[in-house]
Amino acid sequence: MEWGTVTSTIEDLRRRGFTDHFKVSGRTLLALDAGKSFLPRDLVIRDYYRFEGVSDPDDMAVVYAIEEQGGTRGILTDAYGAYADPAVGAMLDTLRIDREIVGR
Repeated sequence: MEWGTVTSTIEDLRRRGFTDHFKVSGRTLLALDAGKSFLPRDLVIRDYYRFEGVSDPDDMAVVYAIEEQGGTRGILTDAYGAYADPAVGAMLDTLRIDREIVGR
């Protein structure tokens, strides 16, 4: 699959089982749909996709596919570049990256 847009990438990740939405909250990551909070040590980044917004700087984003050791899988998005959220960046610096080809 070609990763042309943020929306198409998120749709594909959902089909691959990354269905929850993650949000940074202090030193934890919240799985909004599951209503659970996770520490960084319990999470791994399975994949990520960067969109550079060549024609529109508002399209600069990074999409992360994250998995919790108990099986919760979800997506975290952040702006890329000058608009990136420092709290998200700080959290992502603590997560292990273990890219896994899931359903591709």
